[in-house]
Amino acid sequence: MNKRKNKYILIPIITAIVSIVLIIITTITYKSSGSKSYTEFMNDVKSNKISVVYYTNSPNLKVKLNDGSIYETDNPRSDKFKETLLSDGVKVSEQSYVSPIEIIPFVLLGVSVIAILVMALKNSKVASKGLRSVDSLDTSAVEDIGYTFENVAGNEEAKESVKDIVDFLKNPEKYNAYGARMPKGIILHGEPGTGKTLLAKSIAGEAGVPFYAMSGSDFIQVYVGVGASRIRQLFKKAKTHGKAVIFIDEIDAIGKKRSSSAGSGGSDERDQTLNALLTEMSGFNEKDGIVVMAATNRLDMLDAALLRPGRFDRHIEVALPDVAAREKILSLHLKNKPAKDIDIKEWAQKTSLFSGAKLEHLVNEAAILACKENSDHIENNHFDTAFSIVLAGYEKLNRDHIKDIDKKITAYHEAGHALVSAKFLPEEKVSKVTIIPSTKGAGGYTLSIPQDQMYQNKDYLKKRIMVLLGGRAAEEIIFGKDKITTGAYSDLKHSTNIITNMVTSYGMGDSLGLLTLSEIGDLSTSNKQDIVKECKNIVNTLYDDVKNLLCENKEILEELSKQLIEKETLYSSDIDEIVNN
Repeated sequence: MNKRKNKYILIPIITAIVSIVLIIITTITYKSSGSKSYTEFMNDVKSNKISVVYYTNSPNLKVKLNDGSIYETDNPRSDKFKETLLSDGVKVSEQSYVSPIEIIPFVLLGVSVIAILVMALKNSKVASKGLRSVDSLDTSAVEDIGYTFENVAGNEEAKESVKDIVDFLKNPEKYNAYGARMPKGIILHGEPGTGKTLLAKSIAGEAGVPFYAMSGSDFIQVYVGVGASRIRQLFKKAKTHGKAVIFIDEIDAIGKKRSSSAGSGGSDERDQTLNALLTEMSGFNEKDGIVVMAATNRLDMLDAALLRPGRFDRHIEVALPDVAAREKILSLHLKNKPAKDIDIKEWAQKTSLFSGAKLEHLVNEAAILACKENSDHIENNHFDTAFSIVLAGYEKLNRDHIKDIDKKITAYHEAGHALVSAKFLPEEKVSKVTIIPSTKGAGGYTLSIPQDQMYQNKDYLKKRIMVLLGGRAAEEIIFGKDKITTGAYSDLKHSTNIITNMVTSYGMGDSLGLLTLSEIGDLSTSNKQDIVKECKNIVNTLYDDVKNLLCENKEILEELSKQLIEKETLYSSDIDEIVNN
């Protein structure tokens, strides 16, 4: 549409150019038919040949004859000249003569200029309107949200923490009578996928109030001031309803700690947006019945002014679900699905450290697999396959290119993990070991089920490192030190992360003792070397213990790898039988 309008403006521009060319041509080329002496002019007057005389102050007069021809003659500039002509019946005009041929280009030029000005003015209004629309708020209130606390399985503590907010939204007068000030803002924080947005929706649904949902990134634009304008519009819209829940997801996009340095550069827009949010939250009255909720994965990154009492003064952690909550979440997602013979308790135990979103993903993958197979029901085998897909990706179908030696290396590597896990962490059940490559790049993998626990002690972390080193140790024992492969890259990366955190963050080492590296900042080179040396010594000691264990149980290692090469996948029952026998 805009391109078409731009084409239309070319018409008056071209017309104006043509008009200017015509004016130049007529000025240069157009001349009167000639000139006559004053005596000849007077003879024409006496002969009644003249129609009009154009009498002006110019040195020459233009004379129009009865036949339409034009000529020039001298201007006598006498007082009785006009009177003489009029007495002889000659018409006298005191305006200069202009040919129609000369008038047309000027008229066209004038019309073209006016048209250009009108179109330019109209386009500028459209542009300014478009610029104003940049800061328009693209959100509307959802009146009937369709979610209640029944849709939120697990997170009982988080739900209990917001029940008084729901009651306040329903009966604000009750709290005003007690002189109680309800929190203006609530921060929901926790791991990704734990149900922060769902909880916010359920609060609005329970209270029956309009729900405004926006993301922190919606307020950030290239134009400075747009975010602040959108914040003001959002609160203005919410106030029209009297009671409402405003939800800002990923608030760290606008609420990060503000830098005190002058060279912060592009943070001006974010700072203005944050200032506008702080001002609006300080401005509205508790009696308005507006509750602002925000979600973030990183509470530690938010600005202190945002978290102080009177702003977002209630912080609610939405944690990963425990085994009881996972059972409720799985039951909720399987409620309207044709599931059959699914042991929900067993899967709740298997899915330790799964978030609510990951559990929903697991159920959905199982449903898709059942649908692909045209099965009447979603069964346990669909869940098994979906579990592997969620954790390790899809199995590669074409495995003809895999050499026997690579298969053998992978089998011993995964057997090493499984054996060390079975011996050192028997409470963490190894549910599956496979040497089938996955689409996530793994040549094989070992799945173990970690226990739900609030804390991880030093002994457990060391054993986790030993399990991670089991694959590399098995390769070294069977194939020799010079034949170790790159297959342990991911294991070494994770083990390095654990041991580094133990020494520098958890106070479990001797180099820093009870100090944490993040707080004391940069250290001298010698201190860094001490930390690296300690981490290396601990890992080397653990690696030797792992090798000793595998050497003592070499027959079991051989049997596990043999079964893996034959069957490609072993389950917990197979592993228990081999290890225990």
